Amino acid sequence: MPMFNIVIFGKPGSGKGTQADFLKNKYDLYHISTGDLFRKNISNKTKLGLEAMFYLDKGDLVPDSVTIKMLENEVLSNKDVNGYIFDGFPRTLNQAESLDSFLVSINLKINATIALDVNENELISRLLDRGKINNRSDDQDIEKIKNRFNEYNTKTSILIDFYQKQDKFFSVDGKGTVNDITSRLFDLVDSLI
Repeated sequence: MPMFNIVIFGKPGSGKGTQADFLKNKYDLYHISTGDLFRKNISNKTKLGLEAMFYLDKGDLVPDSVTIKMLENEVLSNKDVNGYIFDGFPRTLNQAESLDSFLVSINLKINATIALDVNENELISRLLDRGKINNRSDDQDIEKIKNRFNEYNTKTSILIDFYQKQDKFFSVDGKGTVNDITSRLFDLVDSLI
């Protein structure tokens, strides 16, 4: 299989983390989650981790330049793979353009961006359940959940347009059982490889 690189999108609660794991295992891809990257760099006290902590401690967002550098380092130190699955990145047009530029510089590209499409009422109920089970306060407040949806809708609609212009955007129905969704994703990826 030639190297195949995927960006997976989805609103909070859409199951993108779960599905990214299934994709990683089936296609032997290297899973890069920005949340995991932050935690890894911060706990290892890397230069970038300390820089990220500086912003987080002030309650600020970590600048794109720091996030992108972490991602580049992760890709460069894990080159012997069949491809990458980017989970939670890019989130902005600047990040998408930076990712494309970086990948081109190492003779790679994004092959597909896949959005898990689930209606917001279904997601709210999933998140409220997850909030109770995992005791996550951010998943127990409907206003906070709706806020996260608004941020996703605002930023991601621009990315959908960006990737549609490159013929790399695909949407998969994210409703149903985990197995139903996984099956739809596998069918899509199999058709693209």
